[in-house]
Amino acid sequence: MPNVGKYAELAERLAQLIEDDYSPGQQFLTNPEIAKRYSVSGNTASRAVQALKERGLLSGKVGGKTWVRVAPVRHLRSNEMYHREKQRVRLGEEERRTWGISEDSTKMAVTEIAENSVDFAIVTPPADVAELLGLTSGQKVLRRSYRRRNHRGEGASTSVSYLPYDLVSRNPEILDPTTEPWPGGTQHQLYTVGVEVDRIEDRVTAEMPTEREVEEQDIPPGVPMIRVRKITYDTSDRVVEVTDIPFPADRIELQFVTRLERWA
Repeated sequence: MPNVGKYAELAERLAQLIEDDYSPGQQFLTNPEIAKRYSVSGNTASRAVQALKERGLLSGKVGGKTWVRVAPVRHLRSNEMYHREKQRVRLGEEERRTWGISEDSTKMAVTEIAENSVDFAIVTPPADVAELLGLTSGQKVLRRSYRRRNHRGEGASTSVSYLPYDLVSRNPEILDPTTEPWPGGTQHQLYTVGVEVDRIEDRVTAEMPTEREVEEQDIPPGVPMIRVRKITYDTSDRVVEVTDIPFPADRIELQFVTRLERWA
């Protein structure tokens, strides 16, 4: 078993080495190279590397190559962004193009993003989604799966949106993935099929990530996943969209603003 003081000291030396000599995304030393360079055992080298993975400085699978981690862009998710999105629904297209939910959350323009892909499919929804949308057996949804990397080499961010097919098929452009990113976002898309969004409910839970999420989103060991289920209602209290958004807890800040009525 590696000596705690020894591997902790080595981890600090390696952290300084990363800061001085390495760039994000660059391949790091192997455990044998570390052991030889610093005259320590393989176990001590391995534990020091693991400690730096837990701190988010390194990434890579056990037994595989290790890389200097590309730090993820932090997201600030505020419930007030939904108000800002609705305020822009009836603006002209050029004005709607200048701002969106993504820019609100990350402060990065869509044009700056390294990877931004989307996959559309007409599918039978999961049972819980069908129940929320009030769909009967056989009714379909437009499932939109989004994947984004803000910087090259960074862990991906993902989300999955479900819209009732019978509703959004009234505007064939909504079914076309080449129209993404849509100026004005989903609220404007719904507006084009006669829907005014009345309220949005975010249900927030937490659990540990799946192995696939750990790899895809480059999540350090021990970091939980914050799962947001966004449920969108129209003015008749009908659910018109369900979106699932997983956020690794090391890159998300949830801001809840509740405006209270003032005393007269």
